[in-house]
Amino acid sequence: MSGSISSYRKMVEEPWGKMFYEQIFDQLVLPSDKRLNILDFGAGFCITSKHYAENHDVTSVEPNEEMYSVRFDGAYNLITKGIEYLSEIEDNTFDVVICHNVLEYVDDKAAILKELCRVLKPGGRLSVIKHNVFGRAMASAVFGDDPGAALDLLRGEKEDSMFGNRDVYPNEFLTDLFSGEMTPEDVFGIRAFFGLSKNNEIKYTEDWFENMLELELKASRMDEYKRIAFFNHLIFRKN
Repeated sequence: MSGSISSYRKMVEEPWGKMFYEQIFDQLVLPSDKRLNILDFGAGFCITSKHYAENHDVTSVEPNEEMYSVRFDGAYNLITKGIEYLSEIEDNTFDVVICHNVLEYVDDKAAILKELCRVLKPGGRLSVIKHNVFGRAMASAVFGDDPGAALDLLRGEKEDSMFGNRDVYPNEFLTDLFSGEMTPEDVFGIRAFFGLSKNNEIKYTEDWFENMLELELKASRMDEYKRIAFFNHLIFRKN
């Protein structure tokens, strides 16, 4: 396993990694009394798949062997393929489609999104989590002490990452693409505050975690903080 994937795997179990997923599960609430058919496209370590598979039927698609080899075990069905798997799925198959932090790393976002919309049932929900350029610029300038990197982001330049070039595209790309097909249902922020402090020691204390999680959950629904959150979480419903 590469060092970057290994470090990433460890990070998701740190307090700040756990808080990221706590926010997702608070924002994407699914009924526990009705089993839904869910596609988790680009499932990574399958943390989200594991969570929703407790009450639903989850298909987890992840082509990166380094990631799925150290995945979180759960009652989901792992498919070790990538984009090509979407063409194997029939129209109107899934009640919920999840695509978290995936589209930044692909060239033809529109083609993948059209496929995700196609396999979603009418009335079904699509959950997209994406990097937010304004939040990333904040983190680069404050946490990273790198105003040059922040300027590059605001100029629209792509970033290097462990998964290749990261294209931090705007929310409007999604809303414009889905016009007429999907209705925007919710927009949330994720990581408005907890990624700006370098004091990691305090993040292991119970008081910090509880208070910071409450703060993040409140801020995630406030327009002012959605605009500067590190990630945005957009939920659409298929017409």
